[in-house]
Amino acid sequence: MLIFLYGQDTYRLNLKLKEIIQEYKKTHQSGLNLLYLEGENIDFQDFQDQFQQATMFKEKKMVILRNIFQNQDFKEKFIKDIKKLISSEDIILIVEKRDVPANNSLFKALKKKARCQEFKPLEKGQLKHWTKKEFEKHKTQIKPEALERLIEFVGNDLWRLSNEIKKLVSFKQKNSQVQAEDVNVLIRPKIETDIFTTIDCIAQNNKKRAIELLKKHLEKGDSPLYLLSMINFQFRNLLIIRDLIDQNTSFYLISQKANLHPYVVKKSYPLAKKFKLSELKKIYQKIFEVDLNIKTGKIEPETALELLIAQI
Repeated sequence: MLIFLYGQDTYRLNLKLKEIIQEYKKTHQSGLNLLYLEGENIDFQDFQDQFQQATMFKEKKMVILRNIFQNQDFKEKFIKDIKKLISSEDIILIVEKRDVPANNSLFKALKKKARCQEFKPLEKGQLKHWTKKEFEKHKTQIKPEALERLIEFVGNDLWRLSNEIKKLVSFKQKNSQVQAEDVNVLIRPKIETDIFTTIDCIAQNNKKRAIELLKKHLEKGDSPLYLLSMINFQFRNLLIIRDLIDQNTSFYLISQKANLHPYVVKKSYPLAKKFKLSELKKIYQKIFEVDLNIKTGKIEPETALELLIAQI
């Protein structure tokens, strides 16, 4: 038997791999005939010798091959021998944790001969369904607006999303609901760190670099309106913190007076000190004007963002 698991969503791929291995172990309990081989460096003859080697127990053998698509010699010999390998009662499980070109010769052979399962990154509707199910596994509910916010902050990185779900579940009691405010407090938007870097470039008057970072976001498909909302959110926090600094408010009281999470204050405080309060007020006013111009159709969002950074 030949099984082929592949795709960019390595989280679900790993779960499927574990599921197959667990099912195998239920009926083949010795564990001596489960082999893991790294395909990048393995010689095809070595693989064949291990696969065909007689076993002490009357058990099916399972060989897990990882990353064989980078091994040209192995690929060619595997394709030549694929009919014989498929006819074996033993199991070959090929794992490729990335996209594979559809015109790749081994990919074509596996699609014809193997049991294949592709793991594509989940689209938004699928992602919402998956996330709700994960919360239900932990006997916790999440409100629709909190679910939207969580997905907006994290995206479809299921490794991180799984960890963030556990964080929110541990924060809430079982059988309670996760609120949007919980997400705001506990979860860092995936875009936040990059936006901080962009703002730091602005503070250092390195507008060229700031615009380059902005273009990278747009090229990745990040929404210009969401980028603007994040810039607005960060500068609003900087304005509040800078105002309190100028009032000689101690660092430890800023979080309480600004009604901001201590983490936000800790991250924003050094950046706020790089600006004068008057500068932050002008920037915040400019952001408001840009937002209004976009919403009234006076300017395209992408152009407006670049002009905003150029004019700050």
